[in-house]
Amino acid sequence: MTDLPPSAADRRARGAVAALFLTNGALFANILPRYPEIKAQLGLDNAVYGLAVASFPVGAIIAGLAAAALIRRFGSAKVAVVGTVLTSLGVLAAGLAPTVLLFALGLFIGGAMDAITDVAQNAHGLRVQRRYGRSILNSFHALWSIGAVLGGSMAAGAIALRMPIGIHLTISAVLFSLVSLTALRFCLPGVDQGADDPGIADVSDLRATARRGIRPRVILVLIALVLVAMAGAVVEDAGNSWATLYLGSLGAPAALAATGFIALVGAQFVGRLVGDRLVDRFGQRAVARAGGVIVLVGMGLALAFPTIPGTIVGFAAAGFGVATLVPAAMAEADVLPGLRHGTGLTVVSWLMRLGFLFSPPVVGFIADATSLRVGLLLIPVAGLTVIVLAGVLQGRQRSS
Repeated sequence: MTDLPPSAADRRARGAVAALFLTNGALFANILPRYPEIKAQLGLDNAVYGLAVASFPVGAIIAGLAAAALIRRFGSAKVAVVGTVLTSLGVLAAGLAPTVLLFALGLFIGGAMDAITDVAQNAHGLRVQRRYGRSILNSFHALWSIGAVLGGSMAAGAIALRMPIGIHLTISAVLFSLVSLTALRFCLPGVDQGADDPGIADVSDLRATARRGIRPRVILVLIALVLVAMAGAVVEDAGNSWATLYLGSLGAPAALAATGFIALVGAQFVGRLVGDRLVDRFGQRAVARAGGVIVLVGMGLALAFPTIPGTIVGFAAAGFGVATLVPAAMAEADVLPGLRHGTGLTVVSWLMRLGFLFSPPVVGFIADATSLRVGLLLIPVAGLTVIVLAGVLQGRQRSS
């Protein structure tokens, strides 16, 4: 940490990273509210639809560990920007796909590039944070949530105007690709090495750590942290993949149905804005446990008494409740004893994507066997999981 004020170049780099996070949140959010339209055009049932949209996290899981090598070779800024452009093309291809296989392939490409972009922009954000000498990373994640709200709102507007999916997603791809390319000019120069090493592990780091041997307690804590992060991913995916469909099943018009996703990510943004102060005052454990209660009660009541306004509020409660879960799990994993630097962070950030992978098909199969309302009970179950496992997170830090 340093007492020196950030330079003008550092402030410009912070703005550039903020733009990358906002862009990353907006790109995928532009296609989510149009999923019901795509599902109907392709004639998919819930199970096939769930498997198709799971292609996005499959691509992310397969490509995620490649990010470290790319960052070391080309630098985090360039990797983040190229990944952004390729993500936009994958999303556009998915929106234009005439068959379910091409739809899944477009999402697979988009997910793979999104995972690489996610790691790279966080790595560059950490470089900027070290230049600032204080925590600013949560503000970047808050801007990701703003981007998601922006993207969802763009989609809702396009639906209301009856704009074709191809035109809508082309506008989104061009706009946000230009934003990312402009941001590259103001990022920190050079590759990530030496003092600016992002500390991100790859496959060789994980193997080396495994050979060293780890205490069983550390492994159990790491598993619990992965489950906490996965619970956050499951809730977030419910808003991504099913909120619009579920509100539509309750009789909401298409443009209004998109507000379920917008409510979730909007409330998540608010939770991230106030999250740092809440954690400083009450500790990660108490904040996470309270968030689990909010998810369990908020979405549980929305599903028990289904109405359009109540469901929108329920998704908002779910987004607010999980706002701090993933950063908390990552921060705790990064300081676990016996692990090489960056290994715990990589394990959590990589394996939590299993929540995005398994959630859509699980909800889809349950929905086909019973109803989508029953399938979405996975959300309050995720809240209950957080309540049970929050004990592995740090409590309130006493001042000396």
